[in-house]
Amino acid sequence: MRKIILMMSVSLDGYIEGPGRDIGWHRVDDELHRSLNAYLATMGGFLDGRVTHELMAGYWPTADADPAAAETVKEFAEIWREMPKTVYSRTLDRTDWNTTVVREVVPEEVRALKARPGGDLSLGGANLAASFMAHGLVDEFRIYVHPVLIGGGTPLFPAAGATVGLDLVESRTFGNGVVQLHYRRTPE
Repeated sequence: MRKIILMMSVSLDGYIEGPGRDIGWHRVDDELHRSLNAYLATMGGFLDGRVTHELMAGYWPTADADPAAAETVKEFAEIWREMPKTVYSRTLDRTDWNTTVVREVVPEEVRALKARPGGDLSLGGANLAASFMAHGLVDEFRIYVHPVLIGGGTPLFPAAGATVGLDLVESRTFGNGVVQLHYRRTPE
């Protein structure tokens, strides 16, 4: 069965974005981008909330058309366009680029999606992640901790009132100081 893997970049103080949706503090260099591309290319689909999807759709469909774009950017643009995507939104009626719009997180439907053949599913967006976590639908966490304190913004993990046990699978430190922490839910 496929796994749902929450993949997010976070500041050391726990925010995925600063005020005004600022992500300018992300330290994505070629080494980190190559690693992300290699991993994301193995996915069976991207699951995103509307805000994350619109952010991605605003850049990646044509990012590789820029002659000055780095090879890692060109590579991910192709990965993103070709990857099946599910966007959870109550307001979008349709979107392009191999994307299905779903209105609500329905646990039975998500479990059916996990049961389909193919690669694991990458989950993005703090609000969507909170909903998936509330239903116990996140199997693994790949958190990329950036060496910066931003002091405010959108927290990765809003107060949920529940304890979730995790086992460390792997950690990796990149040359730019970003640390990848890969956790799996502890079996209940």
